[in-house]
Parts: sequence; C-alpha cells; structure tokens
Amino acid sequence: MIYLDNAATTPISDIALETYVHVAKHYFGNPNSHHDIGSEAKQLLDASRRTIATILGAEQDEIVFTSGGSESNQLAIKALLSASDESKDHIIATDTEHSSIRNFINKIERQGYKVSRLRGDEHGMTSFSELEKLITPDTAVVSIQHANSETGVIHDVEKMGKVCRQRGVLFHSDCVQTFCKVGVNAKWFDALSVSSHKIYGPKGVGAVYLNKKVDAKPDVPGTSQEFGFKAGTQDVPGIAAFAAAAKQLNTDKERQFLEAEELRSLMIKGLQQNEIDFTLEGSPKNYLPNILGMRFHGMEGQFLMLECSQAGVAISTGSACQVGEDKPNRTLKAMGRTDEEAREFVRLSLGKNNTKEEIDLTIQKISAILKRHLQKVKF
Repeated sequence: MIYLDNAATTPISDIALETYVHVAKHYFGNPNSHHDIGSEAKQLLDASRRTIATILGAEQDEIVFTSGGSESNQLAIKALLSASDESKDHIIATDTEHSSIRNFINKIERQGYKVSRLRGDEHGMTSFSELEKLITPDTAVVSIQHANSETGVIHDVEKMGKVCRQRGVLFHSDCVQTFCKVGVNAKWFDALSVSSHKIYGPKGVGAVYLNKKVDAKPDVPGTSQEFGFKAGTQDVPGIAAFAAAAKQLNTDKERQFLEAEELRSLMIKGLQQNEIDFTLEGSPKNYLPNILGMRFHGMEGQFLMLECSQAGVAISTGSACQVGEDKPNRTLKAMGRTDEEAREFVRLSLGKNNTKEEIDLTIQKISAILKRHLQKVKF
C-alpha cells in the first residue's frame, strides 16, 4: 500500500518507538511519586519538556503535555478565556479551523459567547484588514490555524499575533500541521497547540505552549499534574517518544521540506502530462508542500478515495476528524466552492517515507481510475 495520508497520521519513527519501549521498560514510575523510581521518571519528563520548549523557543514551564492536538486546542482556548477579562465575551476564529476548535466554539456560542468567523478568500487565505475590523473591545480570544490540514494553506500568524497584541487580545494558533515542518516561534502567540502523531511520534500525546505571562486559571481547581491544567498521570514513555521524534524531525525539517516540494511537483506535472482534469486547491504561494488538496473534475472524492484504496493507494477526503460526515467538504465550502465541487475534494499528504517511484505509480493508478470512470459516465 502506498501511504499518502500523512496529514491524518504518520507511522511512528524508529527512534520514537525505541525510546518508547526503553522508557516504558526502565522508567515506569509515576513522575508525581517522590521515591527514586518516580524521580527518575520525573527527570525524563522534564527533559522531554525542555526539548519541546527549545524547539518552540519557549521556557520549560510554558509547556503542558496533553493527549493530542484536539485536546490541546480546546485546553489552550479554555486557558486563554479564563485569563481574559470576564466582561469580554467575543471570540474570533477562521471558518476553516479544525473540527476540535470549530465544535468547541459552537458549544460556547450556545452558552452565550459571541463568535465571529473569519472568512478567507478563494484560496483560503485570511485577511488582516478583516481581522482588524472584527476585533472589538469585547474580543477575548482570536484563534487562527497556522496551516490548514486539508489545503496546506499557511497563514501569516506572526503578523496576526502582532495585530492581536496591539489590540490587547489573546492569540492562539493550531500549529499541529506545521510543528517541526516549518518554523514555529512561541513568541508569536499567547498559546499554541501541537501533536505527536503528526511528526512520527506515538498517538495519544500532544502539547500546549501557554505563555506564563498569561494569568490562566486551571479548568478544574485542585488539579496537581501539568501545572494544574491537565489532570492524570503523565504518559512518560509517550512523551519521551514525542520529544525524540520532534527533535529528529526538527533537525531535518529543511531537507524534508525540499523533498516534499520535489514530490509535490512530480505529482502535479505527472497528472498534467496524463491530461487529467484537476484543480489544486489552496494558495499558490503560501502552502505546506506535503499537503495537496485537489479536486478531480467529474468524480466524487469519496468514490476516488475508495477506488484508490482498492488500487493500493491510501488518500483521504479531508481531515480524519470529520471524515464520515455525509456533507460537502467544509473547508471547500468556506472557500466559496459549490456543493458539487466540495464533494470532489481529496487530499494527498506526503511523508518522509514516500519515494519518487511511489508518486509515479500513484499517478498511473489515479489516471487509470479517472479514465475508467469517465468512460462509464459517457455510456
């Protein structure tokens, strides 16, 4: 099987797996216990926290470990809301955010918060001037993803963070897709979210950067773990494996970026040479090279995904956290596409294990599927 769904999850790396097994076997203590075995686990936990902090340009006590990107997103926004003035009841987010943010914001909107959804242009890019217009004296938090998980569009979150600071608004960003792939600097944000299994680490682990200058309140008072923000005994083997995977990928991110760009170009040129009628969605300039959000005209994405799976190629119809919904793709609809166009959407996402040979074979398989489908449609 050719795996082209790395934006959904990545295979665990050798170094992460080896780290997990070693730590689980030799450092099994509860890091909150005060005996020597617990202290050894605590030392590893602290070392892992330092690794993630260093990569983000943060301080060790500004990193909170979580169960993954979705929990990180929600915990981060909760923390910022707890730190904002109680009179502020307005939140701004893009209408293409990950479902974990979209669902959370929908929930608190029903509870009385006012929500402004920042629309992007036809490429999915957000407007700075529109953001500035939406910010009011009542705005508590702005949450804007660093990169969209379906189109790969990268937003200028550094500039957006400056806008928020100038207006006295707390700023959060979902950096799950960009962490260790492009530069992410904690100084741009008040809080950000990252995940382990998107960078060749284990599932069930993530982290939040929370600026210690932000006077955030724990969601459940009395919680002792993770500075009071995340209850439960920490998964030290998982966290250590996450840190090992992050350190390895971050060190190699420039090379990985260039290799993904090369494979992306091969995919696009190959489809064009085979005279395949497709549209590459997203920004032509500001994008993650490993994510190709595409529409193959005249064929529903769900059907193409199933045909590709039978042909030995794993692709997706969008974010794994919303796949299964019998609705047109939300991101494409937010970009102004029709229902029919949004239903054509598929995502091919590259990883460090993909090869040129796999791309060539994928092009052949997709071309054969589409030509066979179009012949059936004609008759």
